[in-house]
Amino acid sequence: MVDESTVTGGTSAQPRRQARGQQRIEEILHAAAAVFGEQGYDATTTNAIAKRAGISPGSLYQFFKNKDDIARALADHYATQLTALRAGTFTIESIDGASVEGAVDAVLGPLVAFNLAHPGFKALFARTDMPAGLRDAVAPIQATIHHRVADLIALLMPDRTKHDVARTATVAIQLVRAMTPLITEAGEPERDALTAELRAVLVAYLRA
Repeated sequence: MVDESTVTGGTSAQPRRQARGQQRIEEILHAAAAVFGEQGYDATTTNAIAKRAGISPGSLYQFFKNKDDIARALADHYATQLTALRAGTFTIESIDGASVEGAVDAVLGPLVAFNLAHPGFKALFARTDMPAGLRDAVAPIQATIHHRVADLIALLMPDRTKHDVARTATVAIQLVRAMTPLITEAGEPERDALTAELRAVLVAYLRA
């Protein structure tokens, strides 16, 4: 009996190869997120990522040329996840007209939950002293996050100039970024206490 997948010049086999390649990419990114979360970006090696993914380093290099390349792809993945989060929770429409406290609550809670669910995200975005390679890799999503936060702050502070809003967004993002490792690494109930402290700082800053 003839295997129909081998006929017509291999056109049926090509999608299967593409599907296997996509699956392997997802496995590598999943492994990278885990290793980044455990070891941090600087200490992570492509060999460690390949080992966690259950493949050889040579197989990894078929899809990614180096660690920065993996970080860039992982940042794109997180961008997609954040877009879904934003659409389902802290939309501009839901925050328009909200108090400062309400706006902070609408954003902070989902962000903390996102970081807990995606440990690799903290390694890529929570640090303030990014090496050049990582900084370049995550720059697009950083810009997207800043733009989104600035839009939300503009709703809360309609009398502020665009420059003032951008600066306020930068400070607010840095506050969250600095506290994220402490919050995600803490156990209950300390995690809730730290989140409450961050909320108080953000509310006070935005009110000021």
